[in-house]
Amino acid sequence: MRGSGVWLVPCSVASIQIGAAIAKLLFGRVEPSTLVWLRLALAACVLLVVAMPRLRGRSPRDWAAVTAYGAALAVMNISLYQAIARIPLGTAVTIEFLGPLTVATLGSRRLRDWCWILLAGAGVALLGAAPSDLDPVGVGFAFLAATAWGAYIVLSTHTGRRWTGISGLAVGSTIGTLIATPVMLGAAGWVAPTDVRGLDDPWVWLIGLFVALLSTVVPYSLEMIALRRIPPAVFGILMSLEPAAAAIAGMLVVGEFIGPVEWAAVVCVMVASIGSVRTSHRS
Repeated sequence: MRGSGVWLVPCSVASIQIGAAIAKLLFGRVEPSTLVWLRLALAACVLLVVAMPRLRGRSPRDWAAVTAYGAALAVMNISLYQAIARIPLGTAVTIEFLGPLTVATLGSRRLRDWCWILLAGAGVALLGAAPSDLDPVGVGFAFLAATAWGAYIVLSTHTGRRWTGISGLAVGSTIGTLIATPVMLGAAGWVAPTDVRGLDDPWVWLIGLFVALLSTVVPYSLEMIALRRIPPAVFGILMSLEPAAAAIAGMLVVGEFIGPVEWAAVVCVMVASIGSVRTSHRS
């Protein structure tokens, strides 16, 4: 049983990154922010049907928690898609992974824990030394995605305590869709939703649904099952595959090949993540 749980996490990681790579293929037809809105909206529809969350009798704190969670979800996805529209997927996720790594280290007073952050920071600094020129706007969006991912982790814990099962994700995705709507309209020039470039194409909606399933519904479900079968420390170590999975998905799906310096940065962030999880587990 435990062995099967271990394999669920790499499957979840692969699903997320393949979904992001497929989304990048659509950026020529649809704006990144519009695709985020489509992904969140379609995922929310699926999750609301599956979860059927109870909305009556909720306290203001329940709604505050899930609203903040939905906002973090929207900002995380919008900023990541804006980043990968400008820089390679593997590079963007390597920078973005600083978010959960920082959250794992915050509150620690041990020097060795902060050494892992320094190692990850050195890895990201390597990206700036790579021969290829990185779009500074794309890098900025990647750092914003990292910040939002860190907030998402903290807020998902609070939301999970107040909303059982996947009901918090369902309601949060709905709120995230509402928050992403003005951003999507702004990217399209504040026109009516039916006139937004790309949304009149049924193929975009079909691929958007596929991306929503790959990037939200499937991985979250796999992670929920995995967390019931394997220790959190093992789960955290396996999640360290994210940067490498993103780089591989970028190569296989989008044709983005990164050089030795970028791969060294990926390895630094992965080693830092694994080290952070292992040392925190032993304490």
